[in-house]
Amino acid sequence: MTTLEIMQRVKAASKKLTAFSSEDKNRALFCMAQALQENAETILAANAVDLANAQGKISDVMLDRLRLTKARIDAMAQGVGDVAKLDDPTGELLDSHTRADGLEIRKISVPLGVIAIIYESRPNVTSDAAALAIKSGNACILRCGKEAHGSAAAITKAMQEGLTAAGLPQEAVMLVEDTSRESANELMTGNGYIDLLIPRGGKGLISACVKNATVPCIETGTGICHIYVDKDADLEKALNIVENAKTSRPSVCNAAEVCLIDRAIAETFVPMLEKRLTEREIPVELRMDEICLAYAKNAKPAGETDFDTEFLDYILAVAAVDGVQGAAAHIDAHSTHHSEAIVTENEQAADFFCGAVDSAAVYVNASTRFTDGGEFGLGCEMGISTQKLHARGPMGLAELTTYKYVIRGNGNVR
Repeated sequence: MTTLEIMQRVKAASKKLTAFSSEDKNRALFCMAQALQENAETILAANAVDLANAQGKISDVMLDRLRLTKARIDAMAQGVGDVAKLDDPTGELLDSHTRADGLEIRKISVPLGVIAIIYESRPNVTSDAAALAIKSGNACILRCGKEAHGSAAAITKAMQEGLTAAGLPQEAVMLVEDTSRESANELMTGNGYIDLLIPRGGKGLISACVKNATVPCIETGTGICHIYVDKDADLEKALNIVENAKTSRPSVCNAAEVCLIDRAIAETFVPMLEKRLTEREIPVELRMDEICLAYAKNAKPAGETDFDTEFLDYILAVAAVDGVQGAAAHIDAHSTHHSEAIVTENEQAADFFCGAVDSAAVYVNASTRFTDGGEFGLGCEMGISTQKLHARGPMGLAELTTYKYVIRGNGNVR
């Protein structure tokens, strides 16, 4: 089936979704979750083929991003079920007032229509996107990278089985069959069919969508996330936070890529950081500026681009800065405005950091790894927006709606 035919079918399905109630949509989501678990063996078999084909072509951390297990499929199903338990964001009365002449003006939340998601090698995005789209009354078109296509196709088929079992149109969730650049370009320019395009992946994909899309597009995901360790930090707490943010899953966009250290504690903290991160089972490669390098034994000098790189690997850039003001200035110069953290016991420093740092998520004494729809109580997420208009941060149900005005009168004329 061509990409154009898929867009046409999904557009038609989106019109049908307006007739279904919250109860209908919730029933569909529970059926979709059940179908995921019932089709787990088929999905794992498809994933095994994808993994075999990707061996030697992508890094180990990216292979982990692609890999599915029974536990991960169970978590995907759980996520779909969790979305069903959330409040329906559509049909909500956002505002209303009645004019002196009796004209009643009401502002009501409504679905966007058709949402297209272009993503790379994370199969779980397939179920997250489908669940959020259906709950918010939207139809969705999924377009994944070639590495994950077999897995995504199996997941999509299970999702469609769940939709059919619940009496909703299976065309409300469809996967693009073509993994070439042409299909991505068709979605980017799918005016009249696509109401919102969301890219999820690396810098190249996101930049291409933002630059070339003629449909509305959300800039998401690229995460050069910083953790600043202040002179008034609890250093053991800082070590735990940095290690978690860098190593718990380095291939995701909320992993830390840069650690900034107050110059006043660099001599003390750098050796502690080096010991914690390099003596692990999987060591972290540290790339340091000249100040920090003087206090380290095995770190490498930071290159010109290291503070502007999303490594998505066991690599961390480290620099010394002049206090919280220096940290904020460094972040302003190098951040992608995703997630930043300060570790400090000084409330004034924390307040300054939160006010001065202009990112979608700003943390005090916590890991950046919490920037996630599930962790924020959104069920799951469609992506993490790093822009400011329409949506910012993890995009849950509310961010997949727009609104319209409904005006009631009694023969009013102007």
